[in-house]
Amino acid sequence: MEQTGTETETDATSIPPAHSKDDTSEQQGAPNGEDRAGLDAEPPEFERSAPFETPDRYSTKSIDRATDAHLARFTLGVSPYGLASTFFTWGVHLMGAPGKQAQLIEKAVRKAARLAVYAGTAARNPGCDPCIEPLAHDKRFKDESWQRWPYNLIYQNFLLTQQWWYNAARDIDGVSDREEQVVSFVTRQMLDLMSPSNFIATNPEVAAETVRQGGANLLHGWQNFVEDWERAVSGKLPVGTENYLPGRDVAVTPGKVVFRNRLLELIQYAPATKKVKAEPLLIIPAWIMKYYILDLSPENSLVRYLVEQGYTVFIASWRNPTAEDRDMGMADYLKAVDDAMDAVRAIVPDQKIHALGYCLGGTLMSAKAAQMARDGDDRLATFTSLATQTDFEEPDELQLFISESEVSFLENMMWDQGYLDTKQMAGAFQLLRSVDLIWSRYVHEYLMGRRQEMFDLMAWNADATRMPYKMHSEYLRHIFMNNELAEGQYQIGGSPVAISDIDIPLFCVSTTSDHVAPWRSVYKLHLLADTDITFVLTSGGHNAGIISEPGHAGRNYRISTTGRDDPYQAPDAWEAAAEEQQGSWWPELVGWLDKHSTGETEPPRLGARSGRFKANDDAPGSYVFQK
Repeated sequence: MEQTGTETETDATSIPPAHSKDDTSEQQGAPNGEDRAGLDAEPPEFERSAPFETPDRYSTKSIDRATDAHLARFTLGVSPYGLASTFFTWGVHLMGAPGKQAQLIEKAVRKAARLAVYAGTAARNPGCDPCIEPLAHDKRFKDESWQRWPYNLIYQNFLLTQQWWYNAARDIDGVSDREEQVVSFVTRQMLDLMSPSNFIATNPEVAAETVRQGGANLLHGWQNFVEDWERAVSGKLPVGTENYLPGRDVAVTPGKVVFRNRLLELIQYAPATKKVKAEPLLIIPAWIMKYYILDLSPENSLVRYLVEQGYTVFIASWRNPTAEDRDMGMADYLKAVDDAMDAVRAIVPDQKIHALGYCLGGTLMSAKAAQMARDGDDRLATFTSLATQTDFEEPDELQLFISESEVSFLENMMWDQGYLDTKQMAGAFQLLRSVDLIWSRYVHEYLMGRRQEMFDLMAWNADATRMPYKMHSEYLRHIFMNNELAEGQYQIGGSPVAISDIDIPLFCVSTTSDHVAPWRSVYKLHLLADTDITFVLTSGGHNAGIISEPGHAGRNYRISTTGRDDPYQAPDAWEAAAEEQQGSWWPELVGWLDKHSTGETEPPRLGARSGRFKANDDAPGSYVFQK
């Protein structure tokens, strides 16, 4: 039998020689005629299969997948195996570090002494300074009632314990930065669960409200809990979202669906000015969200704002995939974007396109723009990215949920159900800001008995979408974990693409408090692209910083343009050099688009006169209503 690499056996009762004279290495001209059994042989660990292994007559992989899939339903997609492995690694290395143990014991004694000194000082002077201050974003203990005995000692002890655990998780020889961050993150979640602010007896605000209302707040809180539970198990959206329905309260900018395929509907908006810019604007939102994040209420709709500034705006409304779409991959989503551009060009012929991508839609559009540059496709005039990463080497806290163990766990769960569910995604994002998104709501709605008022952005956030098995697996492995897009290894159409090939002007917006796409990671676009980049750093988070309409109080931003031939500036140096400006960054985008437009023309009709791009349903279309 001719051998081609590692041994392949056909008879389980006999074991042929591991390597024959027809070995591949000899066929390819191994030096001195040595085959793989000689000095050039690879160690067994690097072989694709063991040299003497008999092939399995049956597969048990499906059992493993089914086990993970069912377990994932109880863990909301978080792999317990990866966490156990990380904590084992951390614990073993801590056990072997007597110096670190001595340091932690010393820190515990010092913190206990500080708390004792504070207790004595506070007994004499209740207005004295605390021995430890909460972090800037931690608002749990800001009420004055926390400064009274015994609550002052309770919350000070909690903060000191939290600080001690942070020190215990860090700076251990042999433990990687990521493993330390995972241990720190998980212990913080456990401590937040036990925070004194979460219990009636140890929260002075809740205790006072309970006394004042005679316990009525707890009754109201129980009613709120039961209502939320009933909605959750029946698949309904949270209380108050019924006041923000697409097409009635949000997503009301007039327009028509001009194209539809299996993955997206393309909406063209009606002009609001007598003349429009010659180049149309195509917006590609993330497939993880409903598109109307950019067309919320009329007063904070970016779509409406751009239309009123004289732009012909198109936007993709992604379909909410089901198990039938499990085999839709990244190539299908890239093809859908290409189809959308064909539709725009058919409706507005002979004009280049201003492309805009948001979040994962920006990453998708970046890959598409790189492919177009590689292939000589010049349909794009400019590209704007909002809260978009193209380099995933430093994705901040989101990397805590992405490891080989976690991705394999997610893949098995998606393999079973055909998609990643909205609840399984929401759990991870809520944990990133658990104090604000979980425990603050728990205290106010269930202990204080006060419903948090719903608003358009919160209602949109509850209206999430699923992601197909194949596409999400490819995205996690190729773009997120392997960082192939940033390294020029991501393949489209059988060949790799490179961000450096993009030669059109870029407008990049990032936000200061983004937990999904940290701004310093977004800023790495300067290292990848070889073109003019206008970078904007605005206040706010991943969503709230983007929805920053003119007149929104408390908004500020920094903006600066780096030319193609300008030297690179580190992010902190850029931040120091860019002057802070008050207000919304939206006018800056319009001014930049105006600068790269060729003039004005008559507004195009909504859709083509006939054919596949003819205007059909009114905006917001049908895909946005899929649950």
